[in-house]
Amino acid sequence: MSSRSSISLGVILKHFANLARHPWIGSKLAKLQAEKWLFNYLYPRPDSGYARRIRQASFRITDLCNLRCHTCGQWGDRGFLHGQDLKALKRNEVSPSRYLEVFSDLVRHGHRPLVYFWGGEPMLYDGIVDLIEGVTHLGLPVAIATNGSRIAAAAQRLAQAPMFLLQISIDGHCAELHNRLRPSAGKGDNFRDIQKGLLAVRQAREERGSNLPLIASLTTISQENLKHLVEIYQTFRQQVDLFVFYLSWWIDPESARAHDQDFSRRFAFTPTRHWGWVGQWKSADYQELARQLATLLTISRPWSAPPVTIIPPLRGEENLRQYYTDHAARFGYDQCISIFQVVEVNSNGDVSPCRDYHDYVVGNIKEATLTELWNSPAYRKFRHSLATEGLMPVCTRCCGLMGY
Repeated sequence: MSSRSSISLGVILKHFANLARHPWIGSKLAKLQAEKWLFNYLYPRPDSGYARRIRQASFRITDLCNLRCHTCGQWGDRGFLHGQDLKALKRNEVSPSRYLEVFSDLVRHGHRPLVYFWGGEPMLYDGIVDLIEGVTHLGLPVAIATNGSRIAAAAQRLAQAPMFLLQISIDGHCAELHNRLRPSAGKGDNFRDIQKGLLAVRQAREERGSNLPLIASLTTISQENLKHLVEIYQTFRQQVDLFVFYLSWWIDPESARAHDQDFSRRFAFTPTRHWGWVGQWKSADYQELARQLATLLTISRPWSAPPVTIIPPLRGEENLRQYYTDHAARFGYDQCISIFQVVEVNSNGDVSPCRDYHDYVVGNIKEATLTELWNSPAYRKFRHSLATEGLMPVCTRCCGLMGY
């Protein structure tokens, strides 16, 4: 059977008691993971393109961002959003009221997914906290991936909602390193914003006697920070509940060109989004990276220590070297199942099967509901293609394949 992404055992065991207090969240996580493991039994004919319930609804709610992180395929060094009109991007966003209509429709049709907001920077979306409160009121757990901006000011409301999971990007153990890797688009100190936000959320939880939102640190591994991963853990271990370290998603130019041809053959137009993820993000020291990851797993093993998840879960110098130098290496991840579980919505309302490479659009939630689009002919055509012809060149370094 193909490899499946999963929540690490350490996270499950150490946070079982926390989630047991919120069965409406724990049950959804369990069903999502169970469906991953049982996919081949639940979907004996994936070539039909038909999907069952939506298990996760993912919204890249805004393209706007106040940072220019080097490893980002949107606003990073080669990001696909460079040159875009910021006012036009904002003008084309979906309104909060329309989002709530779409979520209400999901619930009415028996889809009660986990909801994931990201961006851009989601806290720059006007009405984001109101939307989080509204979605939670519908009984849907909400997670958000943020760079820490505006979290401190919203901490009380996020805890009161309650939001399920607060994921904050942390790429350095000190301000100098973190802010160099995640530079501000103007004046700003993102490291300071993160510290203020973490403090405010923890205080809000304590005042309410709650353990929500759970706080996760997200670290994208790069040449600049690979020797400081343990220091990141030690610096923030008293402030967050779990750590996630990403080996980073990347594409080499050869694979990008191959994707142009393969995608065009399948769907009769040439994609562009994947070119934003072409970069020189390869490790400068595979031996040291392997040592850092092994140390993280060791120091996070005690029951009192926050657990660590490495995505994808590769170990050892040779596996890491292959991950960064051989784009075709799949490490057993040969089947995309996220397209049967997760719906991806872009800031302008376009719905796509792919989170990072969202050239293929099946419709727009300004004009249709997710329940109408989920098994539409266009959506089923995409699933059929991947089920019968296999992965495309960019898929081998995709969050949807190895990391969601």
